[in-house]
Amino acid sequence: QVQLVESGGGLVQAGGSLRLSCAASGRTFSGYPMGWFRQAPGKEREFVAIIIWNTYYADFVKGRFTISRDNAKDTVYLQMNSLKPEDTAVYYCAADLRAGLRYLPRQYDYWGQGTQVTVSD
Repeated sequence: QVQLVESGGGLVQAGGSLRLSCAASGRTFSGYPMGWFRQAPGKEREFVAIIIWNTYYADFVKGRFTISRDNAKDTVYLQMNSLKPEDTAVYYCAADLRAGLRYLPRQYDYWGQGTQVTVSD
């Protein structure tokens, strides 16, 4: 059974940093897309970043967030710097076993439970 488990969320002041982790178990996603999404209260889940062999970001996080992966640990990370109050959301890790760029939530078969990130001003 495939599981994705996120960790690393919390409360941080504006301008601060957090590092999210997502550990996969049950199978390896090496070479397949893994991404981060977020969902704020009352809003739809939105794309943040994706990594396959390259990395791709939503415009609103470019230059502030960095996605990376450790295939040996089947873990993907999201380093978040220069956090803003508008980054407050539940952050979800997603993975899929089909190749190609995937920016929409419906394109992913596997999801973590989410981790809360709160940025205070």
